[in-house]
This record gives sequence, C-alpha cells and structure tokens, in this order.
Amino acid sequence: MKLLSIIIPVYNEGKTVHLILDKIKQAALPNAIAKEIIIVNDCSTDSTSAAVKEYMQHNPDLSISFFEHEKNQGKGAALHTGISKATGDYTIIQDADLEYDPNEYKILLQPVLDGFADVVYGSRFMGGNAHRVLFFWHTIGNRFLTFLSNIFTNLNLTDMETCYKLFDTQLLKSLVLKEKRFGFEPEVTAKIARVPKVRIYEVGISYYGRTYEEGKKINWKDGVHAIYCILRYGIFH
Repeated sequence: MKLLSIIIPVYNEGKTVHLILDKIKQAALPNAIAKEIIIVNDCSTDSTSAAVKEYMQHNPDLSISFFEHEKNQGKGAALHTGISKATGDYTIIQDADLEYDPNEYKILLQPVLDGFADVVYGSRFMGGNAHRVLFFWHTIGNRFLTFLSNIFTNLNLTDMETCYKLFDTQLLKSLVLKEKRFGFEPEVTAKIARVPKVRIYEVGISYYGRTYEEGKKINWKDGVHAIYCILRYGIFH
C-alpha cells in the first residue's frame, strides 16, 4: 500500500488546526493510498499545541506525528523537520489554515499515479476551480515572483509560490534545503528544477484565501526575500 506524507507547519493556528485536520481525515485518496500526518509546531504562543494534542487524543485512528520547536524558526525550518520525518512514498505540504482544500490531494496525485510526474504543483492561477477574490497586488507579486523564478529554472510554472507541492519523497529528501522562512518556495523550486530528468507537472486547484484579519501572515518583506532567494539559488548554485 502506498503512503502519502502530509506535512503541516503550524504557528498560532490553535483556533483552526482541528478544522484542517478534519478535512484531511475526510479526504478520499485514490488507489487506497494511506495518510501519514506530520505536524510541526514552530513554537506557537497560543493554544496550538494543546489543540493538536487534544485532536490526537480524540482521533486515535488517524496517523499523526507531532513535533515541536523550542524556539520560533520559521515555516521553512518547520518544513525541514517535517521532511526529515516523512516516511511516505509521496509528500505534500499543507498549510494549517483553510486556504487550500485537502479534497484536492487526489488531483495532485493523479499525474504521479499515471506515471507521468515526479513533482506536481497545484496552481491557483489555472483551471476552473473556485478562487476567493482578494488582493490585487498579492496576485501581481505572485505572478512576478513566478516569472522571475521561471527565468532561472527554465520552467513554465504559473504559481511557484503555491503551498500545494507534491513530491516523490526520496527526491525531496535528496535536496539540501537551507531557507528557514518563506524562502522555502523559490529555493525548493530552483533545486528541484536542476534534478536530472525530473518530471514536473502543474494542475489547477481552488483557493480560499484569508485576509490579514483572518490570520494571513505573509507580507511584502517576504516577497523581497523571495526575490533574493530566486537570485541566490538561480545564479549562485
């Protein structure tokens, strides 16, 4: 039986983490693929830790591993921890908020199961699925970062910054990743693009974006750092 590792970095998501876990639990996977959930708490200052532990206690049938950082290190660092613990055949990244729908795991898995892909990106900018209408400048920023990344990787991605990235686990583990915060996205894209004969696909997904009042954390400074990472890992590799 194949296994999907689902890595969830969490930081101050105590109010909603149970909701995303419920969605993951309910999500049906093709070919009877099993789920392995890996939650990494990046030193939250709210009730996140207690909420996760309570959920695990009430859902013993769900395979959940929980790890905690003693100090806040950033999303990338939490992903590094999660990747190191993954034992599945495939690995997908899942934010703890409700912006992405776990019911669409099957969409990302399909090109891999069909034997076409090693890596699949879920694009918020293609396909006919639902997309919440929010920030114009965020959209422009995401498209610019993707365009800049494509220049150096020679890929034709439409959404490099997407959370939903599905990898062959051993391929992902073979990468030496350094970025500890939101630079993870351009770094992993630059490094995966240089893997010989790697097969990268993109599929359309839905997007239920949050406002800053609802808990969105990324800001313009992260965009500037993403540009630095694109140049760093695109030019000096």
